[in-house]
Amino acid sequence: MKEILTKWLQGDASAADEAGLKREVEALYSFLAEFYGADRLVLKASKLDALALMRSPDLAERVAALEKIVSNDPVARLLPSQAQIPERLARIEDGIADLLARRSVEERLDRQIEDRMQERHKDYVQEIKMQVLKEAAGPENAQTLKKLGLLERMNRTRLGRCAAEVLRPQTVGEIIGQGQGVQSLLAKLATPYPQHILIYGPPGVGKTSAVRAALETVKGHANSPFAPNAPFVEADGTSLRWDPRDVTNPLLGSVHDPIFQGAKRDYAETGIPEPKPGLVTQAHGGVLFIDEIAEMDGLLLNKLLKVLEDKRVFFDSSYYDPADPNVPQFIKNLFEQGAPADFVLVGATTREPAALSPALRSRCSEVYFVPLEPEHVQKIVRQAAKKLDLDLEEDVAEVISEYVIEGRKATGILTDAYGLVRYRRPEAERARVRVEDVLEVLRSARLAPCVLRKSAPKQEVGRILGLGVAGFLGSVLEIEAIAFGGMAGKGTVRFNETAGSMARDSVFNATAVIRRITGADLRDYDVHVNVVGGGKIDGPSAGLAITLVLFSAIQDAPLRQDLAVTGEISIQGKVKPVGGIYEKIFGAKQAGVRTILIPADNLADVPGGIKGIEIIPVSDYEEAAKIAF
Repeated sequence: MKEILTKWLQGDASAADEAGLKREVEALYSFLAEFYGADRLVLKASKLDALALMRSPDLAERVAALEKIVSNDPVARLLPSQAQIPERLARIEDGIADLLARRSVEERLDRQIEDRMQERHKDYVQEIKMQVLKEAAGPENAQTLKKLGLLERMNRTRLGRCAAEVLRPQTVGEIIGQGQGVQSLLAKLATPYPQHILIYGPPGVGKTSAVRAALETVKGHANSPFAPNAPFVEADGTSLRWDPRDVTNPLLGSVHDPIFQGAKRDYAETGIPEPKPGLVTQAHGGVLFIDEIAEMDGLLLNKLLKVLEDKRVFFDSSYYDPADPNVPQFIKNLFEQGAPADFVLVGATTREPAALSPALRSRCSEVYFVPLEPEHVQKIVRQAAKKLDLDLEEDVAEVISEYVIEGRKATGILTDAYGLVRYRRPEAERARVRVEDVLEVLRSARLAPCVLRKSAPKQEVGRILGLGVAGFLGSVLEIEAIAFGGMAGKGTVRFNETAGSMARDSVFNATAVIRRITGADLRDYDVHVNVVGGGKIDGPSAGLAITLVLFSAIQDAPLRQDLAVTGEISIQGKVKPVGGIYEKIFGAKQAGVRTILIPADNLADVPGGIKGIEIIPVSDYEEAAKIAF
């Protein structure tokens, strides 16, 4: 074709006649029909307004149609003359060559693209398969499923119920020895206006169990505000730790910010802080019981007092934006209205009232639980024996009551003896605990009798029983004195300094009273006053006892040994009131004392219903001496 066109350009008419040009044009149309396809060629010619020219029998018009189709230009051009046809055909061939080159490049690119897409398609299909498998299996994999199976197998393995769970009192009727305290507790809860409560008492006497049982009891009371599903939330004041920045606060609640504190993924991605309500909100509508409340951090306690006033907990966070439309409504409510915290606070402590915050005490009613007497411990032991379904040999409960004054320890000793019986006599259908089993447990635990009989139905010179208090437990102090005369103004008064400075002052007050009553000058005597066992006396309550024992030693007058004495002595011989009367009565009963002398001003502190001991109020030394000698 090139040669023919060249010859046309060179004017060689013999090589390029009109018939040859027509064949050349037909060949070009055939090529374009194969290149585009016959239908598409016709459609293309129609769009370019070249269809009539393409179908014309005139050679010039057909060449003009070729030019429009190849150049893709619908603008009309002048029809070529006979002499211009070869030149126009050459340009058409160059255009067709460009189409072929472009088509070749496009095909090569298409193949490369297809190859790349095929590679990417494989990776994409594999990724989709992994995502589908992950969605079908959830967050689990082989390792998590293995750990889940191990956890479920561990849950199916149980050693049995804990003895403490079995023996824990379930009703207020099972609380032994705390009738007055339990009644006071119920009266403060079974009312339309329940009060916050502080419970004082020694450990192991049933404070926690009493509160739990009291709540269950008052739920059915007509005047009680507690619903049948009112929660009982328990916490320990010694373990309530918090961050002053409120990053974490299990008691009051805290805010988990979306960056550092692990808010939920949905909130973290949108920068929304998440409030986490604390125990006070969990206790809403019920009771929040805090054991050992005296050990709480002071700042945290102040925050708790604010919650008691507001009955709500309010949260704050620099991440919170009230205008953010992505913030869920419940989070908005927690930030703007706070979390509800309307509950009754019940705190228990083994410390004395003075150890607690005055602000807390001013908001709470106070209930006192008393130490257990031996008969109470015995009832607790027999009650526990019924729950454990075992028989007790006679005197087992009495033996245990001699070694412990706490109900929890008493049931612990019984449980140990029960285990010893089951170990030694596994074939027995019903366990029977004997005294020797209990004694073996006591020896193993290195326990000694907690009650030593210090009283006796006799009289003795220079010895008297005083009364002291340690915490909520009363005790009997054995005080003795001896006097040597003939010192002619050179005598001294010795006193063991470990008993305390206030006890030493009581000795000097006693010497003044004795000199006023008898006229004897103690400088004529060498006097030694001793508290047997090195007991420490923190207050002046031993003053009357020291005065009586000094008079006994100087005058060689025997004192009753079934008598215990408490009261401060003034230098005028008056008996002044002291504290801890109930605890001292308890300690005296434990020691077998039959009679107690107390200050007359303390008579109102003596609880009703005291049996087995005589309590006599005295106003001065003379009244006490008439009874003691």
